[in-house]
Amino acid sequence: MRRAAFSLLLAVALHAAPTGEQLFATNCAPCHGPKGDGGKGSNLAVRRLPRAPDDPALAAIIATGIPGTQMPGTRMTAAESAALVAFVRGLARTAQAQVPGDRTKGEQLFWTKGNCGECHTVGPRGGRLGPDLTTIGEKRSPVNLRTSLLDPQAEVPENFASYRKVIYAPDNFLEIRAVTQDGETITGVRVDEDTFTIQLRDASDKIYSFRKSDLRSLEKDWGKSPMPSFRGIFTDSELQDVIAYLSSLQAAK
Repeated sequence: MRRAAFSLLLAVALHAAPTGEQLFATNCAPCHGPKGDGGKGSNLAVRRLPRAPDDPALAAIIATGIPGTQMPGTRMTAAESAALVAFVRGLARTAQAQVPGDRTKGEQLFWTKGNCGECHTVGPRGGRLGPDLTTIGEKRSPVNLRTSLLDPQAEVPENFASYRKVIYAPDNFLEIRAVTQDGETITGVRVDEDTFTIQLRDASDKIYSFRKSDLRSLEKDWGKSPMPSFRGIFTDSELQDVIAYLSSLQAAK
């Protein structure tokens, strides 16, 4: 009798619905980090998720993914989805550790020694060749930011490495080299593309539009980032200051 009861309890335990934390660890942590504070995927441990302002929107993203990005859809029961949504919402209530470093010095280094503003925008200031960093602190963890600064190639999103029919900025960030029939080479990032045409933005913020059939050649650097490594450029303390500054870049409360 006891053996039968034990077997029944074991069977129930084995078939019990996974918790939100377990579902997150299996399906989300590989990209969003074990604590949800960002990796290849966005930082989820924030009070505001731009693409998921409410629980139904978050559940829909979990189910269908986000076209043109690395975010895939995941099949779940309604109970599992509800558990995962509740867990993700709870991440925002977890106390965030203070990022060490001097934000003010980091900001100065960003705009001067690093010359990051040549390609990146923060608020109304900076270039538009690279991704907008205005709210990067909400999207990436300090560990991920460090990796991006020291080894940019390691942080190129997977959707930069292969062709996707549907692309959305900033997920379509891709460096292009177009050679015209008269031999002029135009290097920039893709703004938009369809079957017959492509639009680029160069480092001076000038927009070019070409018919592909009019070009001598068109090269795309799939899986590569034009961003340089700052290893050996910033000292260890300067690097930490820049990370502290980038981590502070969040939407106004």
